[in-house]
Amino acid sequence: MTTASPLAPTDERQVRVDLAACYRLHSHFGWTDLVYTHISARVPGVHDHFLLNPFGLRFDEVTASNLLKIDVDGHLVEPSDHPVHRAGFVIHSAVHMARPDAVCVIHAHTRAGMAVSAMQCGLLPLTQHAMLFHDRVAYHDSEGLANDVSERERLARDLGDKPVMILRNHGTLVVGKTIAQAFSMMWHLERAMQAQVDALASGQPLTMPSPALAARIADNGFTTPGVPRANGTFSPVGVAEWPAMLRLLDGLDPSYRD
Repeated sequence: MTTASPLAPTDERQVRVDLAACYRLHSHFGWTDLVYTHISARVPGVHDHFLLNPFGLRFDEVTASNLLKIDVDGHLVEPSDHPVHRAGFVIHSAVHMARPDAVCVIHAHTRAGMAVSAMQCGLLPLTQHAMLFHDRVAYHDSEGLANDVSERERLARDLGDKPVMILRNHGTLVVGKTIAQAFSMMWHLERAMQAQVDALASGQPLTMPSPALAARIADNGFTTPGVPRANGTFSPVGVAEWPAMLRLLDGLDPSYRD
């Protein structure tokens, strides 16, 4: 039986380490947009305080200690020498305010993510990676640069209870119940989108799986941490990868823990 899925850490220090690791992994896999886009995490035990990257630092410069603690309006809760990209937090605050289960929110502008965001068809169930998100993807039409706080209501409405949202002509958004789960969803979503771009570019006829198959894969994929599947096992997706990714970072550069 797959080992039980861990719950989100309740210690702020561990959340800081995990969030800094998530930033470093995004840098390692090339999911950055210079100093733009963000990954946020809720501070344990405090509903309306969040951790965010210091604006102007590369993702590979983020550490556990230099993460900013901010409120839902993007204001600093604790002093820092680094600025807050307040406009960039509009999307994140919309999700955190509307979704108590949103421990970690990732917003990205990857090449494949932007490409699929421009496709009318959205995410297609062409691969197992994509089928993990069957009936779990929301869509939000572009309103330009996301710096208008009034957009938060529409972002929250369009997201609903989904773990993934494609921001049309913009990028992607992932909502995780843990940082580990959010990272894993981002990995599988990015792979699904890369494969979709490649498959469509080939010009070959595409094979579409049945909705029943896609639903079965999704039901056994990203589950609530600590809650077993119907057969009593725990899904390894969003759980088993995280220790391996931390070992990768520790071998490359453990300074994210500082």
